[in-house]
Amino acid sequence: MYEQLTTPAVIVDLDIVEANLAKMASKLAEQGIKHRPHMKTHKSVALAKMQLAAGAHGITVAKLSEAEVFAEAGLDNILVAFPLIGKEKLDRFARLHQSIEIITVVDSMEGAKGLSEVGIATGKPVQVLIEVDGGLHRGGRQPGDELVSFACELQELTGIRIAGILSYFGQIYREKGREALQSVVKKESELIQRITDELEEVGISLPIISAGSTPTSLLCEDLRGVTEVRAGNYIFNDVTAVKLGLVEEKDCALRVIATIVSVPMPGRASIDAGSKTLTSDRAPDHEGYGIVVGHPSVQIMALNEEHGMLQFDPASVSFSVGDRIEIIPNHACVIPNLNDSLTTVRGQQVVDTIRVDARGCNY
Repeated sequence: MYEQLTTPAVIVDLDIVEANLAKMASKLAEQGIKHRPHMKTHKSVALAKMQLAAGAHGITVAKLSEAEVFAEAGLDNILVAFPLIGKEKLDRFARLHQSIEIITVVDSMEGAKGLSEVGIATGKPVQVLIEVDGGLHRGGRQPGDELVSFACELQELTGIRIAGILSYFGQIYREKGREALQSVVKKESELIQRITDELEEVGISLPIISAGSTPTSLLCEDLRGVTEVRAGNYIFNDVTAVKLGLVEEKDCALRVIATIVSVPMPGRASIDAGSKTLTSDRAPDHEGYGIVVGHPSVQIMALNEEHGMLQFDPASVSFSVGDRIEIIPNHACVIPNLNDSLTTVRGQQVVDTIRVDARGCNY
């Protein structure tokens, strides 16, 4: 199995990537929703360009340093979906703001005033999306009077312009079954519509209504009132997406090739991929740290930094030192940031490598 690769090796199947891109583009086009995919999943300029070629109208980044990398590579229409707080970040944002089309989010007057000063100093108003708390309580304004009052305050700042709202209903990942997922998407739609109506009543129009998450986007037939989505994980998929019932194993493009390095006792084996390769993130309704392709009964029961420990029934499964296995990780979005490059394959053939250009750009 990919004997020419040194393990642990992270591979990306381009045939699966292209199918995932086409599927998402088709579903969103049917609903008239634009796509601004999230770069934190792969942090790769090459993959970003594939997404844009498939119909994406811009990109989303989590941190300003990612925006700097993608802007340097010639990409435009970038959303920084994270509050920019402090002079150092505002100075960096100002440089990008003067050279490309870039927007960001705001959920505090402190942040808004800083961005307004950038707009005044550059003579170019900063376009902002008001972040709405979708229920995770990690950030955003509370829907209702608080949000309306905040939006009205923002209008008094001369250096910014309200371009719309942004929401993220991350609690969808806690649900089980398609019906439960659809229910969350419908609730998201209802809340977004209520917010839109309330803001329009006070004279605030919203050209951009941005929703998030791969589950929301894949269930977009139940999504109403949004202009764009920010799906990221869909390009790869992972154990989480499989266990949510959104995709099948065959739809998972990013995989880890690992080697059995020890069989210390019957029913136990160790591989050369630990938490520094596979991530210690867990997946819903799944024991262990990934799916071993072709061996559904084998559990990756524990991870040390460099070791992964397998548990299995020795009466039905046998591993020898030197054997290779293929693993679908629990959370694909973490993996690229652990690697300088990813190996691309088609079928069982190695094609090339792609750089993880924004690796470590988390600031």
